Amino acid sequence: MEEKTNSEISLLKSNEWEVIDGEPCKVIDFTPLSGSIKDGKVFAFNSSTPYASIRFECKKLSGMITGFICHKMDFQHLWAAFKERGVQENEEVIFFYSKKHLKSYAKLFSALMPKLWVMICQKNAFELMIDPNSRPELKGEARFLAERPIAEWKPEVMK
Repeated sequence: MEEKTNSEISLLKSNEWEVIDGEPCKVIDFTPLSGSIKDGKVFAFNSSTPYASIRFECKKLSGMITGFICHKMDFQHLWAAFKERGVQENEEVIFFYSKKHLKSYAKLFSALMPKLWVMICQKNAFELMIDPNSRPELKGEARFLAERPIAEWKPEVMK
């Protein structure tokens, strides 16, 4: 994990991402780098450059984090959320990076597997997920519904 002087953290390699395995993270910005999608097909302009970068926040790490998206399907799912469906003003994009939650057969090939579960949720769902004391008036089903994804892209290799 590369620490930058302005306290921004960059995640590129799988072992760098593992520090947030299973943690909800909120995407602030999605920036395609070498990746693009045309007619449902992913194209990379340069095979040595990540498909995209995302700036996000995660309770487990302080400050803003930049993650580089190097898996085709992870890029496809972020593209679907941001470019195809779009994110409304009253929504936010939350993702889980997970290697731990791969199905048993996929764990054998984890280096080749997608690892992002991307969701569009109602605004403030992230706060509810990371802080059990946030909005104490929301209990049970009401809280579940406030956190529930409106749209999601989950790799089939995840439990």
